[in-house]
Amino acid sequence: MDRTLIVDAKKAQAPCDDMTICGWIRTRRDCRGFSFLEVNDGSCLGNMQCLVDEGTPAHEALGQAQNGTSLKLRGALVASPGKEQQWEIHAREITIFGLADPLSYPLQKKRHSDEFLRSIAHLRARTNKYGAIFRIRSQAAFAIHNFFRQQHFAYVHTPILTGSDCEGAGEMFHVSTQGAGGQDDFFSRPCQLTVSGQLEAETLACALGRVYTFGPTFRAEDSRTPRHAAEFWMVEPEMAFADLEDLMQLAETFLKAVIGQVLEASAEDLALLDKFVAKGLLDRLRAWSSPTPYARLDYTRCIELLQKSGKKFVYPVDFGTDLQTEHERYLAEEYCASPLIITNYPRSIKPFYMRDNDDQRTVAAMDVLVPGIGEIIGGSQREERLDKLEEKMQALGDTV
Repeated sequence: MDRTLIVDAKKAQAPCDDMTICGWIRTRRDCRGFSFLEVNDGSCLGNMQCLVDEGTPAHEALGQAQNGTSLKLRGALVASPGKEQQWEIHAREITIFGLADPLSYPLQKKRHSDEFLRSIAHLRARTNKYGAIFRIRSQAAFAIHNFFRQQHFAYVHTPILTGSDCEGAGEMFHVSTQGAGGQDDFFSRPCQLTVSGQLEAETLACALGRVYTFGPTFRAEDSRTPRHAAEFWMVEPEMAFADLEDLMQLAETFLKAVIGQVLEASAEDLALLDKFVAKGLLDRLRAWSSPTPYARLDYTRCIELLQKSGKKFVYPVDFGTDLQTEHERYLAEEYCASPLIITNYPRSIKPFYMRDNDDQRTVAAMDVLVPGIGEIIGGSQREERLDKLEEKMQALGDTV
């Protein structure tokens, strides 16, 4: 079908005598002598205004079609006399693909609650909010791949079905064929959904130098907080010959590049979220992608700052305790009021493979915190000294 996406039609540089669009009716307004349609095809936030004159074949084909109807519309793209849009289409032909019952179609020209939209998950992407979120997510994924490509990282695919618990990152979902007519353990041994592609990526980095994996990971943690998800997509880069400073620089450059590209490509969608969903979102994103370097603090210094803050935290603050969300948000939002990289965590609370610092009580690990969220990136320099690795594994009771 020879058609024009609405996102391209709205960017037209000149009128067009013959243009075809497809989409869904967002609103219909009937006036004396003609009907106004707002049509959206999902390619952008904005709708295309279409005018259908009464007494024409197009108006006859339109019939009583209302919100939600899918259709093809052919006509002339002309300058709009209205102030809200630059272009509109005067319809000559209309083909109805599917009607929507106006009495039961659930999306109306008003704001709907998330609770209501969960009950119509098959339609919620047609709303402005969720359409914007999905387009932004798509742009972010593209920006992630674009960044690593420019930095000469190889994109690798790591297993989703695995027998490895990685670093003990969380409870795992067990994969079973029970109830499907097969044996319980398909591979004759336990198998789980991956919590991380780290182990495979580390191996590949020792051959390819720079690799990253970007795919679904699964955590079976029994948590009801908004910060925990059973399934999410995670980016995991691995670099050979890299120290902690390299990791911090990569993390900061990565965030700024991805946010900057999304700000440019998804300006209209982000503006909608900034206005109706998350006030101040655009200002925060612009600050996080600005040339200003991120603040950096040593873990030990963070503990001192938290203890001297005068704040009453739910969780106690002492050296050797993991920072909780309330601690991270205080440091990023109140003390620094900017993105923050925390380094050199206690050895006792980190996995054995992280490289020991000279003080023998901290490791070369770092977390990136951003205001309003907390931790967004975590990483570490790997321990490359065999004797140190063997010592740590023996202390954990693992066979070397």
